[in-house]
Amino acid sequence: MSTWQVCTTGPNWRVETEYCAIRWDDVVEATNRRPMWWRIPQGLLAFVDFTLAGALWGYLRASWRYAMFFLYPFLILAVIAALSLAGGAALARATDSSTLGTVAAIGAFLLLFLAADRWVYLGLLFDDWIFARQYIRRGDPILEGRLQRMAADLVEAQRRGSADEILIVGHSLGAVLAIDLIDHAMKLGLGEQDGCPRLAFLSVGSSTLKIGLHRAASRFRAAVGRVSSCRAVLWADYQARSDVMNFYRADPLPLMGLAATGSPVIRSVSIRRMIDPARYPRIRRNWYRMHCQFVRGNDRRAPYDYFMFVCGPLYAEQLVNSKEGAMQALDADGRFRDTHSPALTGDHSTEVAKR
Repeated sequence: MSTWQVCTTGPNWRVETEYCAIRWDDVVEATNRRPMWWRIPQGLLAFVDFTLAGALWGYLRASWRYAMFFLYPFLILAVIAALSLAGGAALARATDSSTLGTVAAIGAFLLLFLAADRWVYLGLLFDDWIFARQYIRRGDPILEGRLQRMAADLVEAQRRGSADEILIVGHSLGAVLAIDLIDHAMKLGLGEQDGCPRLAFLSVGSSTLKIGLHRAASRFRAAVGRVSSCRAVLWADYQARSDVMNFYRADPLPLMGLAATGSPVIRSVSIRRMIDPARYPRIRRNWYRMHCQFVRGNDRRAPYDYFMFVCGPLYAEQLVNSKEGAMQALDADGRFRDTHSPALTGDHSTEVAKR
């Protein structure tokens, strides 16, 4: 975990934030360091597993665009394999040598796979699905130990009560781990004491349904149900239509067969409003770039602003419940319009679980 102190100020406010980044990229990169002959079969196994376990059908019901995102790396692999086999077969016929054709097909497959890895992150996508399957089927001892330690730290931070607010932001598959983290903390007594700062949880560009729609993910669905039912946790789920890697306009609980609790609060994000109009056309077709905008700085003032949530003077609950976010409370110079706001000064403690 990396931690640093941030102080932000405006004309009539000041906020001190302790920013803690919970890292787990090393867990996924452990897969990346595996040889290709291991990763490709494991990726195909993940594809078969998620398909047979009903996840693909669930994706089609929840968001056809996410279903296409799921199929995307495997379709690319199929095209690469088809081109390689066709090229190898053509060379074998031309030279009357099956050995030469086989070698050429294998070489073409490796080259095309490496090119796709560089340009469309094919290897990263495979690693992501491999990790997701492992998380569902057997978990990860390194990750489990890390979540246990962070849960204990989270409960202790809330008991100390030195911060006005504790905010957890989970981006993409990090939202899944954030739910796991909060569930661990609840088992250790999170929110049981009166007068503790409330915990706010933002799942942004979330992959909650990526895991939750797998038939074998019963442990995770139970954790979602407990976090959703916890009154000590404010949970808001931010979604964007222009991000194909999240589930736009999808309420995760009913789709996972869980009873509705009114949590999470579903909010829509317009990434177009966040980006400079001259720059938006250049990035709108970059899936990964659009997906990561949830945790990047805005070019323009917009209702959703990651750094306003993390380092700004308003509580998460105020921003979640405001149609215009901080734009409604701050003028163009960043000055509070309401000088009697309780959020003019304060300390924020931010826990971030993201990729």
